Amino acid sequence: MSTQVQNEVLKVIEDRHSVKAYQAGHTIPKADLDQILTSASLAPSAWNLQHWKLLVIDDQAQKEKLLPIAYGQKQIVESSVVIAVLGDLEANKNAQDVFGPAVAGGFLPQAVMDTLVAQIEGVYQYPQVARDEAIRNGSLAAMNLMLAAKALGYDTCPMGGYDAAKFVEAFNVPARYVPVMLISVGLAATPARAAGRFSLDQITVSNSF
Repeated sequence: MSTQVQNEVLKVIEDRHSVKAYQAGHTIPKADLDQILTSASLAPSAWNLQHWKLLVIDDQAQKEKLLPIAYGQKQIVESSVVIAVLGDLEANKNAQDVFGPAVAGGFLPQAVMDTLVAQIEGVYQYPQVARDEAIRNGSLAAMNLMLAAKALGYDTCPMGGYDAAKFVEAFNVPARYVPVMLISVGLAATPARAAGRFSLDQITVSNSF
């Protein structure tokens, strides 16, 4: 990777801040939105099961419906789009689609796939594991999404402040999925203020506590 690319990546990470005031009425071009969603889909995931579903809410009426569920946070209705990141509680069902093409192409032995599937099914008999993986891997996709948006000139705000049960009901979310977070995306109306961060001495431990 060139130094220029490295610096650009690091600058995107450094410049991304949560924005709560957006230029209302702005529409993100489809090509940009597709790129943002594609970047989210490139996140790593356990066994490559891709434990996420992205509910794209760009219709203003639907955003108005979401507003009270998100406790009146104005970024819901002012941002260009709100993306609900959902975690897949049944990601084990993705195994055939994930590994099957590799087996068919001769890149993965059937026996290896069978072992992997057995491992996956073994852990997915525990609901807490399924939930943990849904939220963990869904969060990885969410971070990719926010960084991609920033790289394209848009701002974001991840939101956990909403009534998840009411969201599921209002937007007909299947039982297979658990809400991970809402992310507003759009053009900032005012520059975001950088929040303070702990020093490395405060957040890191070498080798062992």
